Amino acid sequence: MNKKMIRYIVGSIIMLEAVFLMLPALTAVIYQELHCILVFLGSAVFCLAAGALLRGKKPENTTIFSAEGYVSVAFCWVALSLCGAIPLYFSGSFPNPVDALFEIVSGFTTTGSSVLLDVESVHRAVLIWRSFSHWVGGMGVLVFMLALLPMGGASSMHLMRAESPGPSVGKLVPKVRSTAKILYEIYSFLTIVLMILLVISGCPVFDSINLAFATAGTGGFAVLNSSAADYNAATQWILTIFMILFGVNFNVYFLFYVKKWKDGLRCEEARAYLGIILGSVALISFNIYHLVRNVELTVRQAAFQVASIITTTGFGSADFDQWPEFSKCIMVLLMFIGACAGSTGGGIKVSRICIMAKSVMKEVAYIMHPRNIRKIRFEGKAVEHEVQRSINVFMISYLGIFVASVLLISLDNLDGITNFTAVAATLNNIGPGLSLVGPTCNFSMYSNFAKLVLVFDMLAGRLEIFPMLVPAVYLLRKKQLR
Repeated sequence: MNKKMIRYIVGSIIMLEAVFLMLPALTAVIYQELHCILVFLGSAVFCLAAGALLRGKKPENTTIFSAEGYVSVAFCWVALSLCGAIPLYFSGSFPNPVDALFEIVSGFTTTGSSVLLDVESVHRAVLIWRSFSHWVGGMGVLVFMLALLPMGGASSMHLMRAESPGPSVGKLVPKVRSTAKILYEIYSFLTIVLMILLVISGCPVFDSINLAFATAGTGGFAVLNSSAADYNAATQWILTIFMILFGVNFNVYFLFYVKKWKDGLRCEEARAYLGIILGSVALISFNIYHLVRNVELTVRQAAFQVASIITTTGFGSADFDQWPEFSKCIMVLLMFIGACAGSTGGGIKVSRICIMAKSVMKEVAYIMHPRNIRKIRFEGKAVEHEVQRSINVFMISYLGIFVASVLLISLDNLDGITNFTAVAATLNNIGPGLSLVGPTCNFSMYSNFAKLVLVFDMLAGRLEIFPMLVPAVYLLRKKQLR
């Protein structure tokens, strides 16, 4: 284990966070929030000092392998969250340090679950830091670092694979650094376009910036207590479209970028993803029409909430906890499906769902015709056994963490629907659940212990479980060897 290189990477991330903290500090200056200016500038200085101390001199051996990649990613996200919680705590908006940690982890992991009772009473600098944390965490903070800092190709690839969502990650171009740059160019371009369109639609500038950051990262932190319900129809339709766009695999946008239109349009996962959205919107619209009695409003609410949940953004334009049970069941299923691999969305991912469905069909065909050899194909290619194995192991780990988390937070003695959907909302990085953690509620009623369990779920969900398990297994084995 290359411990010096792991420390160097973690230190670099903490120093990079000091740069990120300049945005809320600038916001505090603009809105004349003196206390927040001191808090965010002081936090930035602390991050610079702590990062420089941890980083030290660049190691001579910069090679890292798969295990180091997973450990580096886990430690980076934990360090990023701990340092990011400091200004939230000292700003006074979160008197409980566990609440501050919960909120910023929810931000960086693009979950959007909150413990705030009154969002509108919070300082503007704190609001922009929450939303900006979505944008930073959406594409991946290490991917951002790889776009800036030169590293060895194999080492960079191990970091990208450990942080990027989906069953498999590949390079768009031969150099990993170039791949990271292209991803962030596309990401930034879509974010800026979204900001401009929101302003044009009549949304206030400050709200537009926050909503764009939260939508791009598919996070869901809003600046109004009503989330997105009080914005006009044009703003809600724009958010709906862009939530769906940010839930698409960014490899598709790269194919469009290099003018390979046919390859992009043939993407099997994207077509399945859009099919699920259209089917869900149609079914929910039919089911809730009697509650609204307006075709445009019915379709808009259904489309907005389906896009918000399947992309794991978590905005709310309606209280779907009040919808009929059929519609609520569809929403819960969408929580688990999630967006596409290689997007900023969470969940199990559409590609995994497709491959698992094809695996079932293959097994049924084998039972019927044992001598018939049939390979699983996805995106026009045969799915390797290693990918199938990784999906199976992921699902077993996912279910194990899910069950354990529900049991642990049930010690708070809240109802089963609340606990089940709270874990579903955090492990899948969605934000709202049902009942006491529904769209009009929050997670403040949970104990500190339960919040820490949900913090682990958010990190495990964003990093696809294994980066959080590898360090624990490594430390356990090291202890056993002693």
